[in-house]
Amino acid sequence: MSNPLPTSNSAPSVPWPARPRVAVALLLSINLMNYVDRQVLAAVEVKIGHEFALNGVVISDAKMGLLSTAFLLSYMLASPLFGWFADRTSRWKIVAIGVFVWSLASGASGLAEFYLALLLTRVFVGIGEAAYGPTAPTIISDLYPVERRGSVLAWFYMAIPVGSALGYVWGGHLADMPNWGWRWAFYLSAPPGILLAIWALFMHEPRRAVNADGTAPRQATFADLKVLLQTPSYVYNTLGMTAMTFALGGLAFWMPRYIVLFRGEGTLADVGTKFGGITVVSGLVATLAGGYVGDKLRVRFPGSYFLVSGVGMLIGLPLFLGFLVAPFPYAWALLFAAEFCLFFNTGPSNTILANVTHPAVRASAFAVNILIIHMFGDAISPSLIGYITDSTKTAELPVGNMNLSFGAGVSLAIFLSGVFWMLGAKHLQRDTELAPTRLNV
Repeated sequence: MSNPLPTSNSAPSVPWPARPRVAVALLLSINLMNYVDRQVLAAVEVKIGHEFALNGVVISDAKMGLLSTAFLLSYMLASPLFGWFADRTSRWKIVAIGVFVWSLASGASGLAEFYLALLLTRVFVGIGEAAYGPTAPTIISDLYPVERRGSVLAWFYMAIPVGSALGYVWGGHLADMPNWGWRWAFYLSAPPGILLAIWALFMHEPRRAVNADGTAPRQATFADLKVLLQTPSYVYNTLGMTAMTFALGGLAFWMPRYIVLFRGEGTLADVGTKFGGITVVSGLVATLAGGYVGDKLRVRFPGSYFLVSGVGMLIGLPLFLGFLVAPFPYAWALLFAAEFCLFFNTGPSNTILANVTHPAVRASAFAVNILIIHMFGDAISPSLIGYITDSTKTAELPVGNMNLSFGAGVSLAIFLSGVFWMLGAKHLQRDTELAPTRLNV
C-alpha cells in the first residue's frame, strides 16, 4: 500500500507530538506490544508446565488457563477506573503509566519460580493494559472525523492479529532454543514497551470533541453512563463483541496445544510460525478490509458496521467447523479463511463504540465495554475449555477431546456474535446522530 498510515490534514508547522499520524503510529506500536505480551504466554505455556512438572509441581490445564483469566480479570476490573480518569485528565500520561507498568510486569513473568508468582505478574500486566485499553481509541476518535474513523481505527486494531502472531512466533522460537528458553520470551518483551512509554510522555493531548451546539462537553457523572444502556447500538455491539471475544480468547490460548498435542502436527516452534503467519496475514488483511468496507458501505447502508461484523462471523462459523475435522495441510487453509472472517469485525465494531457515545463519556464507554466483553468472554473461555478438556481425558486419549471442547463453546459463541451484530444494524444511524446530544437524558 502506498499510504502506510491514514493521511493527516495537519500543517507542516504543527509540532510532531501533536500530529495525528504520529499519534496513530505510536498507539499502533504500543498496541503491537500489547498483544505480543498477551500471546507470549499462550506460545510457551506447554514449556512452563513441563519445567514446573520437572520440579515436582504439576499444573492442570484448568490452572494454566487461569493464568489468562487472572490477566483478564485485572484488566477488565481496572478498565472502568482508568476510563473515568481518561475522561478527566491527560490521556497520554495514563497511556505512558500503563505501558510502563505492564512492560515491567511482563518481564517479571520470566523470573517466576512458582505458580503463584507467575499468576501475580499476569495480574499486573492486566492492570497496566487497563490504563491503555479504554484510553487509546478515544485519542484517535478526537483526531479524526466520523467519516474516516472506521479506517483509522482499523489501522490501530490491526495490532491485534499482527501482535498476536508475533507473540506466538517470538515465544515459540525462544522456548525451543536450548540457550534461551521460555523465560527469555518475557524478558525481551520489556525494553520495547518501556521505550514506547517514554515516547508517550512527549505527546500533546488532542482537543476533545465538542457538543452538537459547539460547546465544550462537561465532565460526565456516573448517572450519564445510564445512557449507554439506553443506546441499542451500544448494547447489541457489546453483546456481539462479548461472544466474539469468548471464541477468539479460547482459540488464541489453546490453539498451539490443540495443533501440536491433539492433532499431532509439528513442534511448538513450527506451529508457532505457521499459526502466527496465518494470524498475521489473515488478521491484518481482514482488519484493514473490514474498516475500509464499513466506511465505504456507510453511505448506502447506515448499519454497515454492524452488517460487516455480523456477516463475517456467520460465514466464519462453517469454516471453523471444517477446520476441526479436515486433515492437514488442508486444515491450515480453512483456519486461514475462518480467522479472516473472525477478524473482519475488529475495525467496524470498535468504530460503533466511538460513533454512538458522547465525547464526555467515550473513554468510560470503552472501559465498560472492556469490562463486559472480557468478564463474559475470554476471562472464562480458556478455563472453561481447559475444564472440558480435562473432563474428557482417558487412558486412550490423555490430552482430552479438544474437538469437543472447541466445538461445543466456540462455535456457539461465533454464531451468537453474528446474530447480535445483525440485530443491531437497524439502530446505528439513529444512535450515531443522537450521540452528540445524549448525555444524562
